[in-house]
Amino acid sequence: MNFMNQAFLLAKKAQTHGDVPIGAVIIKDGKIIARGENRVQFAKNPTLHAEIVAINKACKKLNQKFLDDCDIYITLEPCSMCATAISFARIKNIYFAAMDEKGGGITSNAKVFENDRHLWKPNIIQMPEYAEESAKMLKDFFDNLRNKH
Repeated sequence: MNFMNQAFLLAKKAQTHGDVPIGAVIIKDGKIIARGENRVQFAKNPTLHAEIVAINKACKKLNQKFLDDCDIYITLEPCSMCATAISFARIKNIYFAAMDEKGGGITSNAKVFENDRHLWKPNIIQMPEYAEESAKMLKDFFDNLRNKH
């Protein structure tokens, strides 16, 4: 199963309810245990980013607060809030598609793991083969939003 493609399906789902198209899946032992898509607009809650939604579901499913045997696949570089939540959850590996120059919390902007003293630092893997697809989805979303207004 291609985990990043599953995250893209969730990103498309987020877009259907007016949210920025970002999706995330959490993997344990080679299987998806949790899925999340942005739900900020849908739920009127600024903290419901795809990563947070997925982390909440994974913790509930496993009935534990640490996800140290898990990986997360995300269609966009996590923001600093989500990068910190991933650290607090002790997720082992972060795989992401596109870098986020404005809001990214890992490589592009805040650089949370370089600047802060987190107790847990995940492995970070940017997947450039998916970057263009993610960037196009986001660009099209914001172009459509601007055209509506």
